[in-house]
Amino acid sequence: MYQDTNKKNTPPPIVFIIAIGLIGFGAYKFLPGLLNAKTSNTPISTSTSATSASGAIANRISLGNRILVTSQTTAAKQAGVQAFADGNYQSAAEYFQKSLQQNRNDPETVIYFNNARASNGSSLKIAVSVPIGSNPNVAQEILRGVAQAQDEINTSGGINGAELQVEIVNDDNSPEVVREVAKTLTKDQNILAVIGHNASNASLEAAPIYQQEKLVMVTPTSLANNLSGFGSYIFRTVPNISLMAAPLAEYAVKTAGKTNIAICYDSQAPDNISFKDEFVASLTAAGGKLVPTVCDFSIPSFNPESAIADAVSKGAQGLMVAPHVDRIDRAISLARINRGKLPLYGSTTMYTIQTLKDGQSDVNGLVLPVPWHPETNPGSRFPENSRQRWGGIVNWRTATSFDATQAVIAGLRQSNTREGLQQALRNTSFSTPGASDDVKFLPTGDRAGKPILVQVKQGGSTGYNFVPLR
Repeated sequence: MYQDTNKKNTPPPIVFIIAIGLIGFGAYKFLPGLLNAKTSNTPISTSTSATSASGAIANRISLGNRILVTSQTTAAKQAGVQAFADGNYQSAAEYFQKSLQQNRNDPETVIYFNNARASNGSSLKIAVSVPIGSNPNVAQEILRGVAQAQDEINTSGGINGAELQVEIVNDDNSPEVVREVAKTLTKDQNILAVIGHNASNASLEAAPIYQQEKLVMVTPTSLANNLSGFGSYIFRTVPNISLMAAPLAEYAVKTAGKTNIAICYDSQAPDNISFKDEFVASLTAAGGKLVPTVCDFSIPSFNPESAIADAVSKGAQGLMVAPHVDRIDRAISLARINRGKLPLYGSTTMYTIQTLKDGQSDVNGLVLPVPWHPETNPGSRFPENSRQRWGGIVNWRTATSFDATQAVIAGLRQSNTREGLQQALRNTSFSTPGASDDVKFLPTGDRAGKPILVQVKQGGSTGYNFVPLR
């Protein structure tokens, strides 16, 4: 180390004291953030999209070189991820296959297994963006549909001979994260389409970017009205939300005889704002009436006791709940306080395993609309194929995610370019077999179809189940 021996240029002692103080202040201000960054145990990604992304987003992207769904981890899966990161795809595939023998209900590993096998030959790549960090159950429901479609096409010869690779992204349903994810995916010219996003606020954040950069987005779960007709590159495999809300309102008034309905919704969830608006319009048209209460799941001061008391005191005969998918626990707490006093109706969001496991008898009788149910089309092979693959019954998010991937696969058969895929999906004659009905898109980008009403009843592995209303 160099030392200056010229005594005339030596700074006075007070300078050293000030310097040390400034260094100490800097450490106090910035070291905690650095330590937090250093202690992350997420490995560095080697996938194309992640390589071009900033560090924070790169940690959220994987083609097979990192585990994103940490609850589904085995030693074999960890070895597979390491082999994939090292470029040893044959060993990676063997490890992933071994992991699936131990745990077949792991869609992330199915996708990585297919990606590894496709890495040594001709392949086409898409991405799927899901909320692994904020809602792992919903994320895996979506991943199962994508994984099943990917596995089926790859084992049957691929897309005109090219196998399908799927890059997984964890977006946490966060608009801020989604914005960066969308920018990253559009820059990777190998990505031909995006399946996602989950929550409508996430999809609405990403849609302008995909539209501007001309990358097809097919959301399997976002229901907000704002997405209808958003742009020529934006599609979804769920029907327009007005078609979802109307049958529920009509059921409440005309079948259940409940004309005075109170509503608790989430003002930060665009899809549930849309659902609430459409429900109120249909309720009025059916001869019902909205009970004016203030009940918002998104506010920090949300109080289920006062919400129920307010609704009952104003003469409510029923209660419709429409929470954000990441705040379903608040709707369940409301049902718990309700204790069956008011019949419950819900938005499509409420169809989750969390509703059944945590709600139990408090959600018994809850009625809601869904775009798909395994019992509604006895001629479809999808429910049984899913049961054999995953070891259990899948729900509507898996079905609509399967359909979204099937649509992309069918479009890529016609053209393996971004523009060609978009033109194929926009064609008025486009149609491809789905989990139940054929997948067809309206000029608005919405799915052509109609919903099914289901009700929570006793039965199933959790003690309660969603059963179609006949």
